Amino acid sequence: MAGILVFAETREHTLELLNAGMNLARDLGTRLVSFALGNEFAQEYIRHGAGEVLVLQPLAKDQPLESYVPVLAQVVREEDPDVLLVGATQRGKEIAARLASQLNTGLCSGCIGFELDKEKKLLRMERLFFGGLAIQKVICTTRPQMASISPRVFDPAPLVEGREGKVREVSAVPFSAVTVISRTARARETVDITEAKIIVSVGRGFEKKEDVKLARDLADVLGGEVGCSRPIAEELRWLPEDVYMGISGKKVKPDLYIGVGVSGQIQHVTGIRDSKVIFAINRDENAPIFEAADYGIVGDLYQVVPILIEELKKALNK
Repeated sequence: MAGILVFAETREHTLELLNAGMNLARDLGTRLVSFALGNEFAQEYIRHGAGEVLVLQPLAKDQPLESYVPVLAQVVREEDPDVLLVGATQRGKEIAARLASQLNTGLCSGCIGFELDKEKKLLRMERLFFGGLAIQKVICTTRPQMASISPRVFDPAPLVEGREGKVREVSAVPFSAVTVISRTARARETVDITEAKIIVSVGRGFEKKEDVKLARDLADVLGGEVGCSRPIAEELRWLPEDVYMGISGKKVKPDLYIGVGVSGQIQHVTGIRDSKVIFAINRDENAPIFEAADYGIVGDLYQVVPILIEELKKALNK
């Protein structure tokens, strides 16, 4: 019995899922096993908690990531794990859904946390419900219990030098009836907002597109990036869609989030709730953002932000 199996398409996400699975494997008295896309990170996964790493065969040039689904399904049937955790990236969500169908088991998609019923050995998994207004608790009564988990929900598993484990190659060859004819990369106008340590978020409190420069200036002083709420990107088109945060956008976990003119509706707060520090600037003292904020200033952003920039420049000697 493999115990806990984890699969994600990136190194960083795999380390996060290993952290999610470590305590679970300990409480169940079983092993933690990770899939790896090639040998490059196999030993690293062992040093971060995996007792065994299953190395998947590389994809052909024209194969999509979903080609691993039949291979993963075969391994899961052979290993008969208690729990299977899948990284819920855009492609990972599709893989998780296909796997659950092939394995005839349940899936808690978008899982944000779980706890173990040690007596029944069942996971009580949690996911956001009603657009983030509620938390739904899910129990999967079939094997394996499956959950897809988005990036940055968990911290990476800690490194343990000298830790040993087993590396085993999976012989099955990835297969898919789908062939990728060509790929066209989407032009990116910004860095990956989910990796930013400091984010200055633009909200509807800004009166016109040109004023977004205030947020950029503040972000530059702090060495951060500019993000926004959904209306700024999807309705006004002031910023690209890949920088808006919320339940349907990016979910971020920066050290500092600064909401400037952001009202703080639950859909947006869902995407920023894991920020270490939330600082809000809004002229409306009753704005919902203040309920989520650690610090806040009630005032006109056109007056507050320039003063804040100048004071930060003095303090940081810029």
